[in-house]
Amino acid sequence: MSAVVAAPAPARAAPSRQWWRRSWVIGACFAVVAGVAVMAVFGSLIAPQNPNAQNLSAVLAPPGGAHWLGTDSLGRDVFSRLIAGSRTAVAGPLVIAAGSMLIGNLLGLWAGYRGGLADSVVMRWVDLMWSVPGLLVIIVVAGATGGGYWLAVGLLLVLTVPFDTRVVRATTLEQVPRPYVEAARVLGVKDWRIMIFHVWPNVSPVAVANAFLNFAGSIGFIAALSFLGLGVAPGTPDWGLMLAEGEQDLFANPVAVLAPAALIVLTATSANLIGDWLHEQLSSRGATR
Repeated sequence: MSAVVAAPAPARAAPSRQWWRRSWVIGACFAVVAGVAVMAVFGSLIAPQNPNAQNLSAVLAPPGGAHWLGTDSLGRDVFSRLIAGSRTAVAGPLVIAAGSMLIGNLLGLWAGYRGGLADSVVMRWVDLMWSVPGLLVIIVVAGATGGGYWLAVGLLLVLTVPFDTRVVRATTLEQVPRPYVEAARVLGVKDWRIMIFHVWPNVSPVAVANAFLNFAGSIGFIAALSFLGLGVAPGTPDWGLMLAEGEQDLFANPVAVLAPAALIVLTATSANLIGDWLHEQLSSRGATR
């Protein structure tokens, strides 16, 4: 009887294809975010026309050589306003994400590490803030005070901090009982050094992912408030305001509405996917440490 020779297993190319596909998606996300950042910083230099210049003889002009994305109902160049509007679309969400990450991480680390009364006080404040209908509060306060871009940013920052605090505190509670924390305490390391230099590096994957999630969500919130007239001042180049201004002329020049809407969705989605990718990278790096 001849011996049965097992056929060689086929090469598994699926994981490789999946890796390349994911790399391509993340690369595209970084390209989108980088492009928006360049427009926000250098918008005044790269905009082909003055975003506020009106040309009543070219109202609702279709896309062409003179106006790449056409004009709006006042004859303003849509492409130039799209570039200039990236500044308000990015600046506020960046302040919200960075401020919430800083304050929320400090409060979450302190509450999770110290426990007891400190944890109780912080979490009662978090529960109180979570019980407040955030969007309703912003609309009421902004409406009563006349609105304003930075007022909306400040309100969103205050309402976002409890989210970071809760998540970081929960992750910190998982780290505190671990041996490396007990070893640092036995060696006499100060509590603040343990929290910042030992616990936070293990909490950072969640903290970074949260920051990108807050950034992505804030882009939509800021745009929505501007769309409702509670964000930037009328006439200011802003993606949310461009949606409101072009709504009535959707069929005359659809690009004037679809372009800012597409940028809002693309920027927010890209930031969210980058946050997920960074969470995986930081988590895997921490696991091999």
